[in-house]
Amino acid sequence: MKRKSYSPEFKAKVALEALKGVLTANEIASKFEVHPQQVGQWKRELAENMGTIFERKNLKKRKEQPENTDKLYEQIGRLKVENDWLKKKSEELSVL
Repeated sequence: MKRKSYSPEFKAKVALEALKGVLTANEIASKFEVHPQQVGQWKRELAENMGTIFERKNLKKRKEQPENTDKLYEQIGRLKVENDWLKKKSEELSVL
């Protein structure tokens, strides 16, 4: 038996209805033809994640930058060590 999958918009609609508190979970479940436990789960998820809804997109980009920056600094460090080693070897060969 294949599980039903619901769109994020549908889940939000059901969860928002549950958060309003006008209807019971059973009434909402009947109205939208889902299981009452599913209504409760979506309601919890919406309540837990409401604070992130209005975050700016550029904040997410800023969070991603340190990861890229760390990788770049690591690569710069490796290249600097390699460059210093090559300079040292080059000087040794030119002395001979």
